[in-house]
Amino acid sequence: MKSETVSRRTFIHSSVAGMAGIICAPKAQTARCGDKAEKVLVYRNLGKTGLRLPVIGMGILSSATPSLMQAALDAGISHFDSTADPAQQMRNEKMIGEVLKGRRRESVIYGTKIHLPQDYKTGIYKSSATEKEFTRLLDAALRNLQMDYVDIVYHHMVSRKESAFHEPVMSAMSKAKKAGKARFLGLTTHSNVPEAVHAAVDSGFYEVVMAAYNPRQKDLAQVKKAIARAAASGLGVVAIKVIRGDADKGRQPVNARASLKWVLQDSNVHATVPGFSNFEEMKVDLSVMEDLSLNEAERSDVNREASGPGMFCQGCGQCLRSCSAELPIPDLMRSYMYAFGYHQTTLAQSLLQSLELPDHVCEDCSSCRVVCTNGWNVAEKIHDILRLRDASLEAEFPIA
Repeated sequence: MKSETVSRRTFIHSSVAGMAGIICAPKAQTARCGDKAEKVLVYRNLGKTGLRLPVIGMGILSSATPSLMQAALDAGISHFDSTADPAQQMRNEKMIGEVLKGRRRESVIYGTKIHLPQDYKTGIYKSSATEKEFTRLLDAALRNLQMDYVDIVYHHMVSRKESAFHEPVMSAMSKAKKAGKARFLGLTTHSNVPEAVHAAVDSGFYEVVMAAYNPRQKDLAQVKKAIARAAASGLGVVAIKVIRGDADKGRQPVNARASLKWVLQDSNVHATVPGFSNFEEMKVDLSVMEDLSLNEAERSDVNREASGPGMFCQGCGQCLRSCSAELPIPDLMRSYMYAFGYHQTTLAQSLLQSLELPDHVCEDCSSCRVVCTNGWNVAEKIHDILRLRDASLEAEFPIA
């Protein structure tokens, strides 16, 4: 699907002073930055949904930044998505509902994720993953958002074909669409991505897939193939985990602009929702649409970043087979990424507290037997992130 660059005029509000550089594209010289600015946005069609979105949306990680969401709206972003961590998602949804008050509902595209209990070792649903529970969570989200419907309701964190076809979830989603609570039905996947995306296509049920897609994936060729098949089948494709945040200890910072451009080189990707958390990151992300092509320096940065694991957990499950304590290591590594990569300590702590970890972690093992495909010292990372579990975030948490 070809992308289209569209120029659109907008006013910069005084509440976002200093944001002028975000929406003043170099090629748009017709107006002075800080007054009216000619803004360049790149749009793509989201599969066969009929939705047409800027390729850069906004992933909302923290409810503490309503002014950032407001600035994103003023800059032309119309596609929003929120973290699915239960406690933080609720706070985010309430904030989103307040920010969108007074705006035409059809002027924004919002997707919400519903996550039901799974066995973290197998990816298969537990008996408590019922139709009733899915519906309850969706209804709660709509109340928090002060919306009658969401544009996309996502079946969240699918890693197995069996889970993609979980009948209680599919029944709840189908009824939600018929009741007008959701316009389109989607599936998200962070690990075992090719299997989950192929399952979404084979189901003939889902209309959008939101999938981890970045150059650090060890199964990248298979991921590309699955995403191409999804797009060819008419599914909308939203890329996530494109890579933002600081690199792990001893490595150069991630070039977020280059990472976003890299994934958008694939025309089978229709949109991204990077989780920018401050005005400078927003400026970087929107600047991608000035020119989607990668220059030599950016290509070099992508190749450098692809040569190491960074903070991206492959979600392969190898660690689960070798951990005698049966810890949910991929979730612990995700929390580590939130804290040390994204500097989102509230989100990291919320995830940690949802894991129901034992009081004493990694204290009974004389040595760690966990083998990680990324080559990580897993025990060291777990020790680092567990300091946050019971910490008071009113005091500064030392993550440097």
